[in-house]
Amino acid sequence: MLTLPDDLRGSFKDPFGDVYEDADALLADAGRPIVAVGDVVTYHLRQAGHVPAVALVDGRTEREAVDEAISDALADPEHRRAVENPPGAISEELLATLADAVDAPEPITIVVDGEEDLAALPAVLVTPAGGTVVYGQPGEGMVAVAVTPDAKAEMRSLLEQMTGDVEAALTTLGVDA
Repeated sequence: MLTLPDDLRGSFKDPFGDVYEDADALLADAGRPIVAVGDVVTYHLRQAGHVPAVALVDGRTEREAVDEAISDALADPEHRRAVENPPGAISEELLATLADAVDAPEPITIVVDGEEDLAALPAVLVTPAGGTVVYGQPGEGMVAVAVTPDAKAEMRSLLEQMTGDVEAALTTLGVDA
């Protein structure tokens, strides 16, 4: 549905929120609900005693398979949804599943066949204001994005610069086009 153009890649180098190395500190500062993007982030939040409302995982970290301890810890069979999402893209299936998961009464793990790296953009758009989207920043830690109107506007602006049918993507998310 949407692909990341090469000239936009630089926009993702710097974190979109505060960087944490300690999950307990992040959880103390984070609003609810929490949406986690990434296996290692999800693992650390769970190890700290918090199951994210939505977790997006793909079995990889920094393009390598996650270690067995992380894989095993995230292998719970309940409330899982499987989606396909190619690298450098955001699929319609990922958008629709993410939008549904945020509204679910129980925590949902979205297992991505492909790559979940860009999912933080639509996650901020569908997470209620006051919530937090957490994703990993390689070599730095966990980035906590406070979901505010300004954060939503920033993520929407980036999404609108992607190649593809932005209007349909926003409609799939349930966001005004």
